[in-house]
Amino acid sequence: MAESRQPKIFYGYIVVAVAFLIMMIMWGTSYSFGVFFKPLLAEFGWTRAMTSGAYSLCMLLTGLLSIGTGRLTDRFGPRVVVTGCGLFLGLGCLLVSQVSALWQLYLFYGVMIGAGLSGAVVPMVTTVARWFVKRRGMMTGITISGLGMGTLVMPPITNWLISTYGWRTSYIIIGITALVLVTSAAQFMKRDPAQIGQLPYGGNEVKKDDLNLAAADFSLRQAMQTRQLWLLCTMLFFFGASLQIIMVHIVPHATDLEISAASAAIILAIIGGLSTGGRVTMGITGDRIGNKLAFIMSFGLISAALFWLLAAKGLWMLYLFAVIFGFGYGGIAVLVSPIVAEQFGLNSLGIILGVVIFSCAIGETIGPVVAGHIFDTTGSYNLAFLICAAVSFISLILVSRLRPIDLKIYR
Repeated sequence: MAESRQPKIFYGYIVVAVAFLIMMIMWGTSYSFGVFFKPLLAEFGWTRAMTSGAYSLCMLLTGLLSIGTGRLTDRFGPRVVVTGCGLFLGLGCLLVSQVSALWQLYLFYGVMIGAGLSGAVVPMVTTVARWFVKRRGMMTGITISGLGMGTLVMPPITNWLISTYGWRTSYIIIGITALVLVTSAAQFMKRDPAQIGQLPYGGNEVKKDDLNLAAADFSLRQAMQTRQLWLLCTMLFFFGASLQIIMVHIVPHATDLEISAASAAIILAIIGGLSTGGRVTMGITGDRIGNKLAFIMSFGLISAALFWLLAAKGLWMLYLFAVIFGFGYGGIAVLVSPIVAEQFGLNSLGIILGVVIFSCAIGETIGPVVAGHIFDTTGSYNLAFLICAAVSFISLILVSRLRPIDLKIYR
């Protein structure tokens, strides 16, 4: 029988490697926006709030459409979904290179790139969850670490491209690269092991009593009736707002402190690099000590980092902030999918995770615009960073109150 044969290489590892690459390209492209921020301001004279709005719209569409890409992945698998999203991402970047008005930036970056990014997180992590029972946290961590690797690699490269060729040509180069690599890589994605006659890794080693069988039947409607889903949505809303305030505004903030653009771009790279370490480390930690405790540790780190940012004025202080914030942010990012799977099961994981990610996207939408408005009004990011620190501490309290669902209620 095909099921009894042991393949030389378990295909799930190929799925993880491809998902890593796709995440790296997609999110590296997205998180380079902070490097393009001041060149756009210099050419068009827009306010920071107006310019941030395009990124906020991108995050909103990414989250909203993630619900749809999650459902499509549940039904049809990731290959077609991610191919389409790669086309939107690449074409969006190419069209951004031609903008001459603010509405065009909102359409090409906010709408098209936002649609493209909806193929990143949810299709990738839900697919990986179906391929692994054992090592699910570790493999999810490796997958999500592609996001951090993209943030590590892309901002310095983007800064060099802009200084060498200008921002318009840089977007053309990035757009062509993203279009070719994402659509090509997507062809290697497969929905689950049954598609090629394999079992999930560790699927034949897990005892029946260890599985949360009732949770496997949770629908989105049932999940929305639980306190746990709304706690997760609230935490992710606060996290998303804080994260994107930092990712969009930390480079302009650093250059306002008379730090060079190249050194400021390294702050983003450090966040990305340490988030990669956080994703892998906290994914393994979640497997060993439990996802909730690892989640608490991660929220504690970003809360500490954001309070430190309020006092950070020198470059070394900003680098230290980036180390702590990046590691904690990576931990939160990798633990969301395992926690959702743990609470609600795998059958509707794509669409339930899509709803949770959408709540994060609402925060990501609001945060950068609010921070830009605060700067335009006060001439400083201090109030914005204080709000980030406060809501992160509230999230730390909320995650401590996350409890397993009483399955008897839903039988």
